[in-house]
Parts: sequence; structure tokens; C-alpha cells
Amino acid sequence: MNNSGNDINKNNTLSVIIPVYNEEDGIAEIITRVLAVHPELYQIGIDVLELIVVDDGSSDRTVEIVRSIPEVRLIIHPVNKGYGAALKTGFSAGKGKLLGFLDADGTYPPDFFPKLCLAGLNGAQLVVGSRRSGADSEMPLVRKIGNFFWSSLVSLICGTRVIDPASGMRVFHKDILEEIYPLPDGLNFTPVMSTRALHEGISLVEIPITYKERQGRSKLNVIRDGILFLQTILWTAMYYNPVRILGGIGLACIAFSVIFVLILLTMRLSGITSLGPLGVAGTYLAVFLGIAGVNIFALGVIFNYLVSLFHRRPVRQGLFGRPIFSTPLDNHFWWMGTLLVLIGIIIYCASFIIALGNWPIERLWLYLLGATMLLLVGFQLVIYWIIVRILDELNKRDILVENDLRGQSD
Repeated sequence: MNNSGNDINKNNTLSVIIPVYNEEDGIAEIITRVLAVHPELYQIGIDVLELIVVDDGSSDRTVEIVRSIPEVRLIIHPVNKGYGAALKTGFSAGKGKLLGFLDADGTYPPDFFPKLCLAGLNGAQLVVGSRRSGADSEMPLVRKIGNFFWSSLVSLICGTRVIDPASGMRVFHKDILEEIYPLPDGLNFTPVMSTRALHEGISLVEIPITYKERQGRSKLNVIRDGILFLQTILWTAMYYNPVRILGGIGLACIAFSVIFVLILLTMRLSGITSLGPLGVAGTYLAVFLGIAGVNIFALGVIFNYLVSLFHRRPVRQGLFGRPIFSTPLDNHFWWMGTLLVLIGIIIYCASFIIALGNWPIERLWLYLLGATMLLLVGFQLVIYWIIVRILDELNKRDILVENDLRGQSD
């Protein structure tokens, strides 16, 4: 193996990064297993295997053991910076066009690297070793449940089915880093990497691999790191497609409000006019959720335009991943809002006229409350329509300027 940076052919090199932190019990074995796959890599067109171990501030004999193996390139963090930080250090140092990584605890099988690389050479930009697809898996039950949850969550918010978004064994083309950076420094590195890659339209392929129980004590805290995973996945999705999350929350609020209104109407038509304390409380909750739902949904739409403006590209995401209507729904906010305002005014005026005829207020308060809700929602939709149109014009500004300049030059 040639470890000289000047002699490595970047087009035929796989740089494998192993982040380590106090892994003296298993690091020598995993290094040996990685180096052993070089002949198989050579058969599929990988001429050079560059192995980089990034020590993240270990306090045991890990560094001493790695230094005793001449085929390995060792990089040391003087202090612990985190799993993701160690990987990013390795990515920067890697000479290959293809980068790979796996954990040092013996859970991931290095002999699957040739299969992952072959998928990468055949067009996949990011290849993930899927633990949940492999037949031989010793993953603990708690992690199986957790990985099922992360898989379902990432698939839902990205609109693409993924089986193991948190896998710690991957091969990818180094040039995708410009698209998926920044990435976190902690253990949440892998699910965020998957989430960003899917939103960036990077081709992701999952290859089934076997999985073994780790050697030594796990550094993953199920509760603390689980909460961190959840937060970073959701915030990463918000960075790309806010309406996917906010729109879903908004629609859920609106759906509850509509269901409650339908129940009220059914009760009225059945001759039931007395709501009782729970009915009154539910009515006000339905009004609140209806107004809040419209606001949350519209905010998601606005944030999508802001994201598009930030990235300087057309809005390409949506609540359901692709457009449902030929004309975007936000283009209809003006007439929807105007219609709701008119209906609210009609109900309000009709209730006022009836009240002048000596009708008791307890028979009219529900209609007045409904009219107020319609007025507020309608007014807000018109305002959101104005904001969205301004953002849309700002998004188109560069294209319009280019067209005008081209017209002058022609």
C-alpha cells in the first residue's frame, strides 16, 4: 500500500476513515479487517486503499496501537471534538475520489466495502450499508426500535423511502460534500447526512450488510442522543422544506377544527342547542386550532419561499413532495381569503340583524364566534398571499434581470 499523498491516484483510490475514541480493545482487529479487503477492491477498479484513523482525544492505548501499524495514516485530535468532527477531519485529509467510513467497534463488516464501492462506481453518489436490510443482524432491540423510528421519520419528511438513515458504514463521492455540508460534530452526523443528501437530490443507494454487537461499551445514550437525533433531523428538514413539517402540523389543526364544526352542525340540525361546559371549551379550542392551523400552514409556505431565495433556486419542495395542483395553492390565497371575509361579514351582519329582533344572545354567540374566525382567517390569507407574491418576485429577480440584459444585447 502506498500512503504517499503525491503518489495516490485520486480517481482510483478509496479513502476509508475510522473515527476512534478509546477503542484500544478492538481497533487493531478492525484495521486488519479493512486492510484485508484491498485485493477485492482492486478487482472492481480500486487501485489504492488509503486507511485513515482519526483519534478523537483518546485517553487509553488507542493511539499507541494505531501508530504500531505502518499501513495506517493517523490523525490526532488533542481533545475530544465528537464523532462527526473526527469524520470531517478524515474527509478533508482523504486523497480518494471515493470516501468511506465505518465505526471502530467491530459492528460493521469491512468486507462489504467492495459491494458499496461497486454501487458507487456504477452511479450512486452515496451508498449506505443498511443494517436493517441484512439477514444477519445482532442489533439490540432498543436500537431496532430506534432505527425503525428514524427510518420512518426521515422517509416521511423527505418523501423518499430509506431503511437505515443512521448507519455508520458508508461510501460516497467526495464531491457531494460541497452539497451536504455543513454537518454536525456529534453522533447525529449520519441521520443528518442522509436527510441533507435526500433533500439535495443526491442519489442514495442502500446495500444490505450484516451487523454484529459492538465490542466494549457503547457511547450512544439512547435518551439524550435520541432527542438530539430528533431535533437535528427536524431542523435539517426545516432548512430545506419547511412546509413539509409546518404544513402537516397546520393541516392536522385545521382537520380537528373542521371535524368539531361538523359535529356542532350535526347537533344543531338534530335540535341540540345546549353545549355544556365541555362543548363550549371544545368550541373555543376548535376556533383556536383553526386559526393556528392556517397560520402554521401559511408560515410553512412562506418559509419555503425564503429557503428558495436563500439557495437562489426555484421552489422545488412541497407538503407532499410534488405539486398536487397545476397552480400552487398559495396562488389561491387571495380569493380564498376574500371569500372567507365575505362569508364572515354576511354571518356577522345577519346575526346582528337577528339580535335586533330580540333574539337572546346565547342563541347567537356561536354564529358570532364563527364569523369572527372566518374574518380573521380570511384576512390572514390575503396578507400571506401578498407576502408570498413579493417573495416569489424576489426569487425570479435574477432570471428577469438576465432576460432583460440578454434582450438589450440582442
